[in-house]
Amino acid sequence: MKLGDLMPRDLLKQELFVQDLKSHINDNVEIILKVRSKKLQETKDSKKFLIMTLEDRTGTVRAVDWYNAELNDQRLKEGTVVRVKGRVVFFENRIQINLDNDYGAIKILKDDEYDYTKFVAQSKKDLEVLKKKLFVLLDQVKDQHYKKLLKAFFEDKEFSEKFFRSPAGMRVHHAYIGGLLEHSVTVAEICREISKYYSLDRDLLITGALLHDVGKVEEYKITESGIEVTTEGELKGHIAIGAAMIREMGKKLSIPEHKILELEHIILSHHGELEWGSPVVPKTIEALIVHHVENLDSKIARFIEVIESSETDQGWTEYDKNLGRRIFLRGEVTDE
Repeated sequence: MKLGDLMPRDLLKQELFVQDLKSHINDNVEIILKVRSKKLQETKDSKKFLIMTLEDRTGTVRAVDWYNAELNDQRLKEGTVVRVKGRVVFFENRIQINLDNDYGAIKILKDDEYDYTKFVAQSKKDLEVLKKKLFVLLDQVKDQHYKKLLKAFFEDKEFSEKFFRSPAGMRVHHAYIGGLLEHSVTVAEICREISKYYSLDRDLLITGALLHDVGKVEEYKITESGIEVTTEGELKGHIAIGAAMIREMGKKLSIPEHKILELEHIILSHHGELEWGSPVVPKTIEALIVHHVENLDSKIARFIEVIESSETDQGWTEYDKNLGRRIFLRGEVTDE
């Protein structure tokens, strides 16, 4: 018999992730999480309670403090990493942690008391396979100017290491280590397939697809607090940064001006609409395709993320404000 078999279930203290909590309903647990949001509320009989959304790289969970609500509301802020103790329950169709009646139910952790990678998700795809796919795409570019430009970026060790690890977003758009690589390769592979059906500049399309989000290597950084926006990213944004990177490298390599201009246009227009943060709308076939494909890939990735993080496997997910909808999970008997 193992030692673990002798321990009561309410003494479980192994390192857990949010995704593990569904296996611990009615267990008392300790878990390290980050405060995503909090709100102090009050019952009809004036009892204060604190509702928190806590997270790690595998998802979010609601936690409720009925005992030290006002104190913990003052102690905590968004981004605080804590070790919480409480009982896991299933309430209102979701998993919830009810915190213990103990001041120590929430312990604020110092930077050296936790592994920050717990809060930075990584691509579920094999990054080495994605790297190989990227270089296959690069080799398939026949235009020597575009190939020269791509090699200047991706054969540069310092740049490529940043690109391969960079996320593609803060929260909802491939927001994990390797996310930028995964997104860029997927977009480029889909664009390559689309090029079989239309008369267009295939090499420009693939090059633009691989580099459309290149500015994100400077927009985001991964720290102990997770994915953060850099000062340059906050002041400029990845679109402006990326366009400048293309122009600077293009001039350095003596790429013809009209080719630099068309690549810049793909970067500047890939958000598609002015109200979506695009400085200009797509005005070439290649720019139009990159916009729609990259938008499609980001939406599909979000659909998958919401479905995989759902706390039920049938019926509907919770409403997702980024997609502006709930997602049908199938498996539910249709209404009669």
